[in-house]
Parts: sequence; C-alpha cells; structure tokens
Amino acid sequence: MTGRIVKALSGFYYVDTGEGAPIPCRGRGRLRHQRVSPLVGDRVDITVTGEGTGMVDAIQPRKNQFSRPAVANIDQMVMVCSGAIPVTDPYLIDRMTAMAEWKRCEPLILFNKCDLERADALAELYRSAGFPTLQVSAGTGEGVDSLAAAIAGKVSAFTGNSGVGKSSILNALQPGFRLDVGEVSEKLGRGRHTTRHVELFPVAGGWVADTPGFSSFDVEQMEAIPKDELAGAFREFGPYVDLCRFQGCAHVKERGCAVREAVAEGKISPGRHRSYVRLYEQAKEIPEWELAKNK
Repeated sequence: MTGRIVKALSGFYYVDTGEGAPIPCRGRGRLRHQRVSPLVGDRVDITVTGEGTGMVDAIQPRKNQFSRPAVANIDQMVMVCSGAIPVTDPYLIDRMTAMAEWKRCEPLILFNKCDLERADALAELYRSAGFPTLQVSAGTGEGVDSLAAAIAGKVSAFTGNSGVGKSSILNALQPGFRLDVGEVSEKLGRGRHTTRHVELFPVAGGWVADTPGFSSFDVEQMEAIPKDELAGAFREFGPYVDLCRFQGCAHVKERGCAVREAVAEGKISPGRHRSYVRLYEQAKEIPEWELAKNK
C-alpha cells in the first residue's frame, strides 16, 4: 500500500492511505542503512503486518524537505508572525521565506493577532516585495476565511516562533481540532512550546502541518543556503541581479551593484537587504560540502 505520513511520534510513523484511520508503522532497517529518515509529509510504500500496524518499506522521491520544521513535500510554507507579544523579528521572516524559496516552496506570510496589533507597515513591506501576505486574528476570526482559501487543496506547513498562535489559527480554521494552545509570557515576550511534534491535519481539502515553535537560537541552527544561490531566494532582487557591473556580484558592498542601487533608491527594503547580508556572511563560513548535503 502507499500513503502519506501524517504524524511521527515515539518511533512510529502514522500513514494515511485514504482508507480509514492512519496506520502506525515502524521503519525498515534498510532505511537506516540508506541513512534516510522518514518525515511527516513523505509519500511512502508500506506493508501492513497485522493488528492494524505496518512497516515503511520505501520513501518515494521528495519534491523538497526541511530540517526545521522536519517536513517533506510541502507546497506552501506559512510563516506565522505577530506584531503583538511575542513580536516577530523581521529577520526571522526573511530567513524562513528565503529557505522556502530555495526549496521551491511558496511562502505565505501570515500576521496573526491583528486585533491587538495589525503590523500594517510590516505587512505592506512584504506585499511590496512580492509575497502573499494576510492579516488575521485567531481570536476574532478576522481573515480566517481568506486563509482557508489560500491553503485549499495544498500541503502547507505552519511555522513560526513560539507563542505566535499557530495552533490557535488551526483551531479557528477547524474548531474540532481543539489543539492545545499556550499563554505568552509578557515578561519574557515569548510563548511556551505547546506543539511537541509535527502532524498533518486535513483542512480545506488539503493538509496543514502544525509544527513546534522555535527560538532565536533554533533559527541560527537552521540549514544554510549556499551564498551563490542566496540572491535567488530574495525574489525582489530578481530584476536587478543581472544588471550588476561585475559577474558574480555578491550584492554586499561591491561598486556597480544594481541590487545595492535599488536599495538606495527605495526599490528594495534596506531591512531585507540587511537580512540578505547577514545570511550571506553566515554562508561564507560554512564549507561547501556541508551546504551541499542540505539541499
């Protein structure tokens, strides 16, 4: 049989075959020998071994895979942000959208808690950069219908720092989930982790992955994009990268750089360019062989 892994927990992979409840499966030993670990979102071949359990025999080719969050075959990465406590650092948005672009996965930027703080200026910044951007409130229901339409029929992963309301949004989309939600510490400005594992939920004719929140430390531990491919992960750089004076321009501090000129003219956000430079400097410090294994 074939199916999709919809949950990974305690060494079991729960595979949805479209026929009844997901089947809890263990991975075959040969997967370990192949150094391949099944991920939530994987399409897999399984053998049912009896008593409602099975074994994962093989993993079908992936369209993409991520280490944080640990998911595969994602059509759309929904970056959940907040202008209220906890306030999302724009660098985090830039880091995750760049990763989604590099992995050929459509980014969707979602500002939650807009009943408390709309974050209009930041939302407009990302719209002008070419990203689909929504403002919603899991508490009041504002924008939830638009979000449901945006994720319909797709495999999406909700990601973001702890406390921004990923599980609350899923509950608003489909109240029957009743996922645990946590409170945000006003003193620390961050939430506690309530989602402990990655799981796909059926929503709007598609699937949505609720993923554990992460801290700023986790962001720095994410896989790095090779420096020579990084400009392609900033979509608003596209009209300018081929106009630079020198071939192989890093778009950091070079003379005659069309990207930097676009920043100076207000066509590219200076903050977005600073995020690019920060990621570029990090990528320079990582050996090429280590970058290659992450793709």
